[in-house]
Amino acid sequence: MPTRQAATKVMEITLAHSPDSDDAFMFYALATRKVRTPGMRFTHVLADIETLNQAAPEELYDVTALSFPAYAFLRDKYVLLDCGASFGEGYGPILVASHPMKREELAGRRVAVPGLRTTAYLALKLLEPRFEPVPMAFDQILDAVRNETVEAGLLIHEGQLLFSQAGLHRVVDLGHWWLEQTGLPLPLGGNAVRRALGMETGRQIARAIRESVGYALEHREAALNYAMQFARDMDIELADKFVGMYVNNWTLGYGERGRRAVGELLARGAQAGLLPRAEVGAPLEFLSAEE
Repeated sequence: MPTRQAATKVMEITLAHSPDSDDAFMFYALATRKVRTPGMRFTHVLADIETLNQAAPEELYDVTALSFPAYAFLRDKYVLLDCGASFGEGYGPILVASHPMKREELAGRRVAVPGLRTTAYLALKLLEPRFEPVPMAFDQILDAVRNETVEAGLLIHEGQLLFSQAGLHRVVDLGHWWLEQTGLPLPLGGNAVRRALGMETGRQIARAIRESVGYALEHREAALNYAMQFARDMDIELADKFVGMYVNNWTLGYGERGRRAVGELLARGAQAGLLPRAEVGAPLEFLSAEE
């Protein structure tokens, strides 16, 4: 009698990302198994982006969301996936204050920031290096500004759409400023996979994430309804606007312009002494599902 073929071994993959409506929308199909992932089982780990930035050097997660500045410290441990990223084309993190303030008045001010390895922090340092950063959880910044615990605050995630309701004033939109400076979208965060898993496994993961993003964009209503459980203080119309800002064609693939934007951000950060310089001639790697 022929022996039964051994069951295919399933690889457990830890996938860490933010507990936000845009990430929930992006990973809806993976979390609800609408996308087939033969040989792989994904376990989702939810944490805010700066927590993930700080955890990444320990390689706690197989796949992790990262701010692009954080990736500059991790090139030897992780490789960027060419899908699943968020860009702001003319919009992005917003600096706000409790009263009208010009960006020329930022020097010396105490500014709440959502982490020292976030794109928001790096972009603001490139605009004005002389402010005093006060790191805190991103969802505490709006109240800190409103209560005047700090003189200004850098808002990411849904705070970008809610600050006016809280009576706060926009000082500068960093995505708009970056576009004026470079003509490029502002690269906010991406997904990276551990190099130790190997390139072939990395490509399979890239394929799964891209399919998940594509499924969500094609089944927008179902994906948005799923994401609403993570939409802090937003109704469905506002959540739909927020998701549309950060899950779109950029998320399916960086393209040449997106890759150039990431390189420009990291290069400017290095030139300012805020990020490590890449080895001379070392290209910025992006792992694609097709390669």
